[in-house]
This record gives sequence, structure tokens and C-alpha cells, in this order.
Amino acid sequence: MYMTAYSSSSSMLLRATRTKLISSSLSRTFLSSPPPRPTASYRSLAFSSTAAAAFRSSSVAARWSHWRSPLSLRSQIRAAAPVLERFHRKLATAAGENPFKGNLTSLPKPGGGEFGKYYSLPSLKDPRIDRLPYSIRILLESALRNCDNFQVSKEDVEKIIDWENTAVKQVEIPFKPARVLLQDFTGVPAVVDLACMRDAMNRLGSDSNKINPLVPVDLVIDHSVQVDVTRSENAVQANMEFEFKRNKERFAFLKWGSTAFHNMLVVPPGSGIVHQVNLEYLGRVVFNNEGLLYPDSVVGTDSHTTMIDGLGVAGWGVGGIEAEAAMLGQPMSMVLPGVVGFKLSGKLRNGVTATDLVLTVTQMLRKHGVVGKFVEFYGDGMGELSLADRATIANMSPEYGATMGFFPVDHVTLQYLKLTGRSDETVAMIEAYLRANKMFVDYNEPQQDRAYSSYLELNLDDVEPCISGPKRPHDRVPLKEMKSDWRACLDNKVGFKGFAIPKEAQGKVAKFNFHGQPAELKHGSVVIAAITSCTNTSNPSVMLGAGLVAKKAHDLGLQVKPWVKTSLAPGSGVVTKYLHQSGLQKYLNEQGFNIVGFGCTTCIGNSGELDESVASAISENDVVAAAVLSGNRNFEGRVHPLTRANYLASPPLVVAYALAGTVSMHSSYFQHVDIDFEKEPIGTGKDGKNVYLRDIWPSTEEIAQAVQSSVLPDMFRSTYESITKGNPMWNQLQVPVDKLYSWDPNSTYIHEPPYFKGMTMDPPGAHGVKDAYCLLNFGDSITTDHISPAGSIHKDSPAAKYLMERGVDRKDFNSYGSRRGNDEVMARGTFANIRIVNKLLNGEVGPKTVHIPTGEKLYVFDAAMRYKNEGHDTIVLAGAEYGSGSSRDWAAKGPMLLGVKAVIAKSFERIHRSNLVGMGIIPLCFKAGEDAETLGLTGHERYTIDLPNKISDIRPGQDVTVTTNTGKSFTCTVRFDTEVELAYFDHGGILPYVIRNLISQ
Repeated sequence: MYMTAYSSSSSMLLRATRTKLISSSLSRTFLSSPPPRPTASYRSLAFSSTAAAAFRSSSVAARWSHWRSPLSLRSQIRAAAPVLERFHRKLATAAGENPFKGNLTSLPKPGGGEFGKYYSLPSLKDPRIDRLPYSIRILLESALRNCDNFQVSKEDVEKIIDWENTAVKQVEIPFKPARVLLQDFTGVPAVVDLACMRDAMNRLGSDSNKINPLVPVDLVIDHSVQVDVTRSENAVQANMEFEFKRNKERFAFLKWGSTAFHNMLVVPPGSGIVHQVNLEYLGRVVFNNEGLLYPDSVVGTDSHTTMIDGLGVAGWGVGGIEAEAAMLGQPMSMVLPGVVGFKLSGKLRNGVTATDLVLTVTQMLRKHGVVGKFVEFYGDGMGELSLADRATIANMSPEYGATMGFFPVDHVTLQYLKLTGRSDETVAMIEAYLRANKMFVDYNEPQQDRAYSSYLELNLDDVEPCISGPKRPHDRVPLKEMKSDWRACLDNKVGFKGFAIPKEAQGKVAKFNFHGQPAELKHGSVVIAAITSCTNTSNPSVMLGAGLVAKKAHDLGLQVKPWVKTSLAPGSGVVTKYLHQSGLQKYLNEQGFNIVGFGCTTCIGNSGELDESVASAISENDVVAAAVLSGNRNFEGRVHPLTRANYLASPPLVVAYALAGTVSMHSSYFQHVDIDFEKEPIGTGKDGKNVYLRDIWPSTEEIAQAVQSSVLPDMFRSTYESITKGNPMWNQLQVPVDKLYSWDPNSTYIHEPPYFKGMTMDPPGAHGVKDAYCLLNFGDSITTDHISPAGSIHKDSPAAKYLMERGVDRKDFNSYGSRRGNDEVMARGTFANIRIVNKLLNGEVGPKTVHIPTGEKLYVFDAAMRYKNEGHDTIVLAGAEYGSGSSRDWAAKGPMLLGVKAVIAKSFERIHRSNLVGMGIIPLCFKAGEDAETLGLTGHERYTIDLPNKISDIRPGQDVTVTTNTGKSFTCTVRFDTEVELAYFDHGGILPYVIRNLISQ
């Protein structure tokens, strides 16, 4: 679809005739100054587009002339290749001419005047549009508005209109999101890359100021707070002080980025979780850009960006590498997705939570198979779900594998917008626009059938209380079956549902002393109970439900034991306000669930240290300890290194599991997950009677009453009026004003990466792989947490050695996630998960591998460096769902730095596959029914991948032959899914592609 970027080599132009060029000079960036940021009154944010440029044509020429000031390097390029000059002129005249400008339509205000103009879908008068899913209509509107027959062609518009026929053909389309969303774990390396790209532009003699976000970028610092202090009224302040002490350098770097780059808003630490802030504040639903109306859309560097889909805003997670390209004006190339229609009917039963619903939906969709697809929800049951319930389901899209879990805008959406402080005028504009452009669902009117690729249906009445685990989000366990399921997990062989504990050891009790109080541990003992994560803290019904459980337990005399590490990390300040308004926060405090901070804590692995006595009891007795959290991720090694069993549960159930097994304040009983809540008491009340879960569980009516009386619009307005003002610690950070970053060679947090060193204007071109060794041989479901852990840095790891050599004490290691701005640490942290299973180790668990030539067992990093020093390439063998989990760019950057040239897997998670391509790594899929085991591959072979060395000879999805030195030969599918991805591969990755493209303009 796109031509590869042109450079000083005219041969590149010839080689690129099969596709179109993605050109940042024509990337709709006609604004020379950053657009206004959102305000408390929620005015729309300006966003540049071809359509907007045409709409404001009187000022375009001056802005365009200023932006395209002559450069000596461009003159050299033109002198070397006159044909490119003609091509430049042709492209410059092509952009900005929208063939659908006649479809610009006025949207009148009810009282006179107009809201603005919009590109009208009904004006196309094509009956196929009426059958399109709402999510596809958003893609259509974007293509219509941005059509210039260059980046977006009339053919692209037709492909989307004809979605029923084209989606099955895996056709490629461009998409330009309205904005980009970052959190700090992914935001730091993104800003590092932008700073590094500026340096590369300088070295190549071009203008470094071309490296600027050209669409609005919102970066919320929310992933750095750790649960160091719990069960204290001062926990928030104490944890923030620790956070700034650990991360001062990172925070100063991000603050520098907010001033050095245009169009970048940084929301300071302590404000909330990125996705909840996006839902409650940043989400526009409809933009009004100086009179041009269009739907809000967003891509984010966190996979749970999909939460915004619950608000009717099209959004999904991408790798940091893709996001950086989108920031710089590159259209996103995507395969036009299939859409699964998910019909909801009925109503949730009394006592069933939104978390129970989302775990059920996750299991259904994972079983159905929705990777790379949109899921769109519809049906009469939609009216029974609050906006927060919808956002909870949308948030978990990565867990069921979909690109989006989309809820079209309806009356429930509008009510939520008003609740969260959006003005009446803004809401009226949103409704009027979406109705006029056939993007609004009114369930009071007859519904026209829409076409979907496949269908699922769930009666909400069938949902039952459940949790999910012990190692994967989609391994749902009905609460009534938890006891038997847990015991089966103890028996089963090591795997997603097994720990292989011998029968004679299953009842083992480890006694220990907790600060002078006798206590004991057994398999399944709960040592962490955390109400955390954007998934649930954005939902008042489950948060107030947790408070009601805490209150009822208190009234009956139950108390959580002091050795359970309890914590509450709200997603925004609004949660604190309604918990205090309801009077329930004090009961949560009494049960140990004091607020510890505003950010993503336990769910990302920032659970902090366990008490030394508890940690020792676990380690010395090899106890399978448990964590129960209201998060969305429970992969091995993620929550805490010492909790081998991790369960996702609703906030009320988190409190219940923290209480479970309590008999009295002085009992030696320890809370555990080995309990049947229906038949067994969770403790003894102050009257001496047994207390069951049903005795402390609130009714649906109780929760609804608490929500109605406690969640008020003024809470949202007052919270977000001051969100960008920061706090004293943030405001005191001093940062330089230079546009180029001064790299500190002694920094262990921020380090200049090596991606562009030695880069020239000539792309390296396509390449195969010859005689590569297998670095690692994996089974199914290797996640990005396995590939690039975000949690603690193990004391014996290569990353720890690197830090200690530079004078960093172990107590100051911080986490891998916090050190993503340093490639030296992250390369050493690649494949460093302590629970990773590599078949080359014959059953041994841990971050090591075998150096095939010598047979030595080494840390993965050390083995990789030895291969590189010996001049050998490496590959990775894997099973199904390789790279599932978080949209972690380091899961691709790390393998590239280790020298991995290809990954051969049964299947890939969507974001991770594209990230591999973005870093120049070849993703290959075994043919259906085949994998390493069926082909008899042990990983001790040497692998040659017969990929053509000319990019023009490679097609998306073509077959290639892989041979080994043992005589085996098999066919794989190359997972370059689009022509654009081939262009990235030709350039050695997406960022070198962008740099050459910008310089060539």
C-alpha cells in the first residue's frame, strides 16, 4: 500500500514502486505551534489533518512554507537524484486535495448557528454503510476525512465501505489516530528514542527539530509508585517520597521532554492510573478542531488503552515503537479487522459483580479466538451495564486477545460524560454529531441488523461469582469450585494450572514468628491482598462494594491479620472522594486497606517487599504462597517473585480473601485461598458465631444506593481542575531548557541507546538468517513478562551485576520497569523472568540457557553476548500466543540487542509481532499442525532462513523454507502482514525508516 521511504539513492525509488510512501512532510502537520491542552471546562483539542488544513486554507501556505525551510542536505539529495525532486513536487501537490471535500456537511445547533462541519457518512449514499459495525464506521470516517489519494486513497475508503467482503481478504488500510497516550514505564523509553532520534538527525546533517510529536501526546506518570508502606494514614505521602527518591532522574527527564517537545502533556505522579485518567478526563469522544468535527481515537503504549473503548472511543494498545512513529505523523498501517458481534441480554444477578462478568467474557472470547479482531458489544443487555462496567470489559481486551472490545456511544455514555464533568454544550455536540453521522446507538429505536464476522451471546443472568488464576487471566474458576480447583492445581504437573506438589507435602504447615506473634503458612496462604489496577478502581460499584464488605466484617468483629500485605491504590483522586463521602474508607483502613498511592502498583509488579519473616517462611519451606488482586494480569513472576499463585478477583472478593480463615486476633491461622465460601465460614464473629461470605456480602441494591449518594459530578471537576498543576516534589524538579538532551554516561536510568550509531542514508535492505543458533526454546504462552519483566531485579542477575559494578546498592535497584530508559539494564533483563521455562534446560526453571557449542549453562544475556562475540546470529523457538500480555516495547528491543534475528512460533500476540517487525526481527509462524516438537526440533540445531535479499521479492504472508544443519527442512509463513512492515524491515526497523524519511523531505 505504501512506497518505502526514499533517500539519496534513486534505486530506492525504483524498488519502492510496488507501494506508496509514508511521508511525514505530508502528515497533516500544518500547525507550527502546539494545540491547546484540555482544560477543566473540557474544550476540544486541536489536531492537524489534511481536512483541517483545507478547512483553514487561508493560513496553510504560510505555515507550510515555514515548516519546509530549505536544508543543505535536501539540496544534496536533489542534486544526486533529480528524479526525486520531480517526485517531491508531485507529492506536494497531491497532498491536501481531498476528493471527498464535497461531503463536508454543516452540523446545526438547535438554537441557531452550527457546531461545525464534518465529513458525512450518510452523504455517501451507500447502503453498505448501514450494515457496517460501529467500530468500522470510525475507521471509515478517518479514511474519508484524511483522504488525499496519497497517504489515504479513494481505494482505501472503498475497502472499508466494502468491509463485509474485504475483511476476509486481509486487506491493508491506513489509520491516523487523533492522539497518542503514554504511561511512564513505556513513556520514558519513547522519549529516550525521540531524544536519540534528534541526535541522529544532527549527525546526518538534518534539522533535529523535525523530531517532534505532530499529534497530541498525553503521558501520565503512574507506573513508578511502589507499595513500600502499607496500613498507615501516611502511606500515600511516604510512598511518594520513596517514588521520587528512586525516580528523580526519570521524572526530571520526562519533565525535560514536556518542554523540549511540542504537543506533549505530562501528567505528574500521584494523579492516577493512565487509563482511568483517560476515561474520566482525557477522552474527548468527539473532537471539535476549529470547527471541524470528528471522532476521538487513540493508540497507547499500554495494552489496556482499550479501556477507553467503553466510552465509545476507538483505542487500542501498540508498542512504544509504533507509537513513536504515530507521534511523528506516520499513518498506522493495519489489516482491516474482522469484527465479532457479542450480544448481551438479561441482567446480572444479585451479588454478581462487573469483575465476575469480565472474567466470564474473557474466557469466552479467548476460547472463541479473537486475536487481531475487533469485538463489538450490542443487545438489550447493554442497558443494564453502567459505563464503568463497560470500561471494565473493554479494559481486559488484551486478556481475551482482541484489538478492541468496543461499546458504541449511547444514552449511558452521555450520562457518564455529564457525571464526569463534561459540559452540557459539549455533550450536546457529541450526541448531535454522532447521531448525524450514524455512530450513535439509540436502544429506544428499532435496531437495524449489522453484519459481523462471527457472533457470540451471553445472558448476563448466567454469570456467577468467580476468580481467575493461578497464572493466567483467562483461566476462570467459579467461586464454588475454587477449593477443588486449588487442590487439583497442587496435584497437576507444573504448568498454567499446576504446581506438582507431592501429596505428602500438600498439608505441610510452616510456623513462623511475625513480630512476636505466632503465625503459620501453608500452600495457598494469602500473603498479598491488593485492590489495584485500572480495570476495577475506575468502577464505583465494585470499589464501594469492597468498602461495604469491610464495614460488615468490622461490624461482625472480623479483622484481617496484620501479616497479610493489604493495599488500596485508587485510579484517581475521585475514588478517594467518594469512599470518604460514603464513610466507607475508614472501614477499609481498619481492615488494612489504607490508600497507598495513586497509580498502577501490585498489578504491574510494584507490590513492594514482603515482611522479612513472611518472605523467609515462604522461601525456606518452598510454600506456594498466593496473592489476590483486583488487577488484570497474574502471569508468573509478575505480581511478586514469592507468590507463585496469583488470582484476579473483584475488590469485594479481595477483602473477603484477606479475611478468610480469620478466627480471632490472636489466632495462628493464616488466610488462604483453599476455602469453599459457600460451605465454610471465613471466621468467627465477636458473638462467637461463624461468619460466612454471604453475611458480609452487600446486595446489588445496597451498592447502587451507595453509588447514587456518593459519586457526584463535582468530585470529577475538582479533581481534574488541578491535575496538571503537579505537587511540590514535581514542581521543584529543575530541568535544562536545551532541545537536545545531554546524556550522562554515568546514569543508570537514562542512557543513549545504540540504535542509530553508524546509521547512513542507505537502508541495510532485506536479509535472511544463516546458521543461527537457538538461544531459547519455549512452549506456549510466553508473555512479555517472561521476555522483559517489569518487576524486581534479582540480586544474582546480569542486570544486578551491572548496577553493582556502577555503585548501585541492592536496596536502590528499583525495578526493570523503572529502568527502561537504560538499554544496558534492559538488555540484561531480557528473558530474565525467574519463572521462565526454557526447554533447553530440560525442566529447570529460570532465566538461563545452554550455550550450544560448549554445552555450558549461562544466563541468557551472557550466552547471547558470547554468540555475538563469536559472530553467530541467534533465533528463538516458541509455541502458541508468543508475546501475549503487556504491550512492552522492550520485549522486542531486548532480543534485538541480544542478537536475535528471528522468532519462529506457532502464533503471535498482535502487538508483540508488530514490535518485532519494528525492531527488524523476522517473525515466522509454523504451518498449522506443526511446531518444534512435531518437527523433531530440539533447539540444538543451527537454522538457516531462506528469505530473499531483495525487499521487492518478499510479499506479506509468503512462505519461506527453514533448514537445519541436521538435514531437517520445513516451511514457515513470514509474518510481515503489510507492505509497510516490509518497508520497515528493509530499513532495519521503524525508527531508522522514519529518520531517513524525514531527512529525505
